Amino acid sequence: MRIVLPLMHRRRHPLAQAFSLVLGLFVIGVLMVFGLVVAGVLMVGGALWLIWRQWKHARTAMAPSASLTPHEPEVLEGEYVVIRQSRPVTH
Repeated sequence: MRIVLPLMHRRRHPLAQAFSLVLGLFVIGVLMVFGLVVAGVLMVGGALWLIWRQWKHARTAMAPSASLTPHEPEVLEGEYVVIRQSRPVTH
């Protein structure tokens, strides 16, 4: 089976061709500006988030109550199975 596409003939008016070119360039420009605005917002938001995190970390490190309380280690609890190589494991 053969797929046959119709030929694209450029029989439009020259002003219509110029208008479509200008319209296409305008749409590409708007998309680029929108992308730059989004990238700028993400960069400023990320920088503010990092600054807030560093400020929060520095504030908790300087708190007097943090140095008086002993550090409690975080314990990971779970069930473990010892696997021996001499016997096959059945679960």
